[in-house]
Amino acid sequence: MYREGMTDPRPGTSADDVPALDADQLNTYFALMEAVSLLQHRLEQQLHAEGGISYVQFQLLARLNARGPLTMTDLADGVVYSRSGLTYQAALLEKAGLITRGPSPEDDRATLVTITDDGRALLGRVMPGHILITRRLLLDPLSQDDLHHLGDIMTRVRDHMRAQPPRSAAPRKRRPPPTSPAPDTTQG
Repeated sequence: MYREGMTDPRPGTSADDVPALDADQLNTYFALMEAVSLLQHRLEQQLHAEGGISYVQFQLLARLNARGPLTMTDLADGVVYSRSGLTYQAALLEKAGLITRGPSPEDDRATLVTITDDGRALLGRVMPGHILITRRLLLDPLSQDDLHHLGDIMTRVRDHMRAQPPRSAAPRKRRPPPTSPAPDTTQG
């Protein structure tokens, strides 16, 4: 049982109700998380040094470059980022002239985001280093067969996770209204 962490986050599930991960499951989990962290950290360093952008900003630019204009909701779902965080990142990219935002012709409530020529030029500058690091850290140690298996496994895992409602579909958390202070009954 999970008595020292990694419990099920669903309401009504306690540490005593959830069986522990076995050694293989735990080792796989930690290996995956460590590999992703190491790769992402190195890519963050490269993107900051060569382009002055964060990994999330790179993801936004790359997705817009590959798919064309997208709504803010589609971008948030695609890069797995909160709506408010995406709005902040998009404002920074827009201020730098790397994207534009405007009303969607199909939905008055949606904001459409488009990459600019400057955004494409920045991607062109950072992409060679990004590819080199990805190849060196992730792809070089894998055989072609390994790459095929890893791709199949991670696609299945991603699709399983994406079968859940997207984060942007989650209801927004509302702050409770402020309570008024109790009237002072000591004066009288």
